[in-house]
Amino acid sequence: MFIIVHGLFAITIASIICVAFILGGNNGTIDGQGETWWKMFRNKELNYTRGYLIELMYCKQVLISNITLVNSPSWNVHPVYSSHVIVSGITILAPVNSPNTDGIDPDSSSNVRIEDCYIVSGDDCIAIKSGWDEYGIAFNMSSKHIVIRRLTCISPTSAVIALGSEMSGGIQDVRAEDITAIHSESGVRIKTTIGRGAYVKDIFVRRMNLHTMKWVFWMTGTYGQHPDDKFDPKAIPVVQNISYSNVVAENVTMAAKLEGIPGAPFTGICIYNVTAEVVKSKKPIWNCTDVEGVSSHVTPTPCAQIPEYPDRITHCPFPEDDLPVNGVGLEECAYQRAKP
Repeated sequence: MFIIVHGLFAITIASIICVAFILGGNNGTIDGQGETWWKMFRNKELNYTRGYLIELMYCKQVLISNITLVNSPSWNVHPVYSSHVIVSGITILAPVNSPNTDGIDPDSSSNVRIEDCYIVSGDDCIAIKSGWDEYGIAFNMSSKHIVIRRLTCISPTSAVIALGSEMSGGIQDVRAEDITAIHSESGVRIKTTIGRGAYVKDIFVRRMNLHTMKWVFWMTGTYGQHPDDKFDPKAIPVVQNISYSNVVAENVTMAAKLEGIPGAPFTGICIYNVTAEVVKSKKPIWNCTDVEGVSSHVTPTPCAQIPEYPDRITHCPFPEDDLPVNGVGLEECAYQRAKP
């Protein structure tokens, strides 16, 4: 089954279950008309969650391209339990003070490619997720093999790329490169807490240009609430093998805030060839607890937990193998409007 949408329209698409999905148009627009929803949310008048603008469930072979999404009530694009998903050349626009208007949120999905997108958001531009606490652990479907490239983001209160906080099915093998961000809270943010379990590992980021940021890198092991009191306090998330390379940041409040979990530190952090222009601030330039890693050619000098080895560290890893999503071929379909 192929669903094809072209042209200029103003609709909300939610919870489509499909074999293959193609949403594309000649730069048409989907208007979520979210202002009413934002107002009710702020006034605590909702007894249920707000709808997502596009939600695709259990889909295989998805292409979303050449459209503009505006004023989503909540998240804009949410592929969940899906695979072989391509989001290419789309524009997402939301007021920067709109609540939870994430751009693109792959959730328990694999082989996802996000490229050539422009996102202005009131929350994370990209947020990778995989289930919440004991429910995500039980369902056990990870988000993996995700490519993000040539992304431009504006999000003053949130991250350019976030991993979590719902990550209880695991997040692995995320490759992000050639990212530009202007006036965003943080470049890359890892969010988890005790009770989530699972892992965030093998995350590779290179070639970021960041302008006006609170933090370049932010990791925290004490983020977020629980859906109920049934979470397992022994479900300790593992965060390891996180690589950042070739990053330039201007007008930054702090270079990094890296806070792991006591007794379960975040390990395998590698930072190479990073320059952050830190403005005068009373805050520490680096704030590191319960993390372990190495660095090289980083300015300003990193914290003691991420020591510099300029003679030994010549790069941080970035995989060069080709992921299956880069070779996905989708059949092209077309339609012709019947004359009245």
